[in-house]
Amino acid sequence: MLEQFEHASILVLGSGTSVGVPMIGCRCKVCLSEDPHDKRLRPSILLRFGKTNILIDTTPDFRYQALRFGIDRIDAILYTHAHADHILGLDDVRPFNFLQRGEIPIFASPETWAAIERTFSYVFDSGPSESSRPRLIPHLFNDKPFPVAGIEIVPIRVSHGKGTVHGFRFGDCAYLTDHSDIPEQSLERLTGLDVLFLDALRHNPHPTHSTVEESLKTVTLLKPRRAYFTHISHDLMHARLEAALPENVHMAYDGLEIPIGHCDRL
Repeated sequence: MLEQFEHASILVLGSGTSVGVPMIGCRCKVCLSEDPHDKRLRPSILLRFGKTNILIDTTPDFRYQALRFGIDRIDAILYTHAHADHILGLDDVRPFNFLQRGEIPIFASPETWAAIERTFSYVFDSGPSESSRPRLIPHLFNDKPFPVAGIEIVPIRVSHGKGTVHGFRFGDCAYLTDHSDIPEQSLERLTGLDVLFLDALRHNPHPTHSTVEESLKTVTLLKPRRAYFTHISHDLMHARLEAALPENVHMAYDGLEIPIGHCDRL
C-alpha cells in the first residue's frame, strides 16, 4: 500500500557548474554580481519526504551546504556519477554517522561505485584505523526502479559526452544533471512530470552539457508542469535569463525549495 507524504520538497543545495560561481580569478559580470542568485555552489539537491532526507551527490561544497541549510540527518545518498564535483564531499558524511549512530546507505551504478571505491579506498579498507571514516552501506543499481528509504527511485540513463550519468525520477518529479543527450528509452520514463530539473550550462554549445536552448526543446517535448535549469555556468546571469524564460521554466538557485505533492511511500 502507498502512503502519500503530507510534506515533501526538493531543496537545491547547489546549482552551479564544476568550478562554481563565482569562479576563482574571474572578473566577469556574473562572478562580480551582488545578486545572491548568481552565487552557485556545486550541483546537488536534497529530497525531503516528511522526516526522511535523501541526498543526491556529495559535492566538494557538501560541508558548507549542510551547515548553510541546517541539514541534521541523511537517510540515504544517491550518486549520479563519479566526477569530482559530485563525489568529493563524501568524507563529510562522518558527522551524520555520529549523530545518527549508524551507517548510511549509498546508491550508485556499478561504474560509479567502482570510481568511488577507488577514490575513497581508505573508507572501504577493512583493516583497523586510528581515525574515523564514513560508515556506509553500498547498494548498486541498474536500469530497474529500486527502493530508497521507502521511496521508489527510477534511474534515468543519460549521456554526458561519451560517458554515462544517471538522473532519477521519484513520483512525478525528476532530476537530471550533466547531460548532453537523453536517449529515447529514457525520454519514455520522463512523461507526466510535475517537476523536471535539466542541465543548462550556457548558451554556447558544449560537448558534454546541454545548452539553454537544447533544454528548452526538451521541456517542449516532455511538457512538465514546472521545469528548472541547473548546473549553470558564469555565462548566465540569473535575473536576465529568468525574465526571458517561458512562464513554467525557471532558473534554479541555491536555497530554492520546491514543494512537491505526488510522491508516495512504498
